[in-house]
Amino acid sequence: MNNTFNNLIIYNGYPLSIVLALVFHILIFLTLIYLQSTSEAQSLELVQPTIIKALFIDENPQLRNQQLRQQQEVVDQRRREERRQQQEAEQQRQREQEAAEQQQRERERDQAAQSEREELERQRAERERRESEEVARQQANEEERRRRELAEQQERQRQQELLRQRQQEVSEAAAAEAARTEYELVQSATALIQQVVQENWSRPPSARNGMRAVLQIRMLPTGELVDANITQSSGDPAFDRSAETAVIRAAPFSELQDLPINVFNANFRSLSLIFEPEDLLN
Repeated sequence: MNNTFNNLIIYNGYPLSIVLALVFHILIFLTLIYLQSTSEAQSLELVQPTIIKALFIDENPQLRNQQLRQQQEVVDQRRREERRQQQEAEQQRQREQEAAEQQQRERERDQAAQSEREELERQRAERERRESEEVARQQANEEERRRRELAEQQERQRQQELLRQRQQEVSEAAAAEAARTEYELVQSATALIQQVVQENWSRPPSARNGMRAVLQIRMLPTGELVDANITQSSGDPAFDRSAETAVIRAAPFSELQDLPINVFNANFRSLSLIFEPEDLLN
């Protein structure tokens, strides 16, 4: 069984030619046997035995087999050459097909790589565009924020300036009012002192027009007199003493108690009184 299988494998390349050759040889072999057997039975009836011999010579199985083998070998050689050529053509076709497929794959890879590069370039451009837009938006926001801050700062400065101006106006108004009030207080208190001193001044008989005596007095916030000194004499001792006496009689000046301390210190802590015969001036 194994031998048969092996033989089949060995002759698998030329199954048809081998079978035909075997069948042909078997037929020749059977024909020879048949002729041999019939020649013995009918040898007496043959008229020309030489023809039979010649027939046997023409039908030499070995020569015929050799010719058949040679023809078969030629056919096999031709077939092998054809198969070899077919195989080479098939291999060449396969190589060409593989080369074409390889080229196609390379083109596809190149196209894919090109598409990928284009996609990456597009993504990069898109990313750069978005980044540029984001930077521009941030710059715009920052610029807008700076403008708002500047506007707010300017508005605060304007409000502060308005407030400062209002405060200054109020302060100036208050200062003016205070000055006016202080002036009025000073004038009122001075007029009262002049009136009281004048009421208590008795001019001496020696008083003459053109005489002038200046008396410097110092007082306490309660209006009490501390001292009185002649800083400028009139030249008449009686006139000077009458001025001192008038101040001493008029003291204390109780009207000064109602003055603010700053007004008193600035105007009445030390006060100069001018005595003239025709009138009393400060």
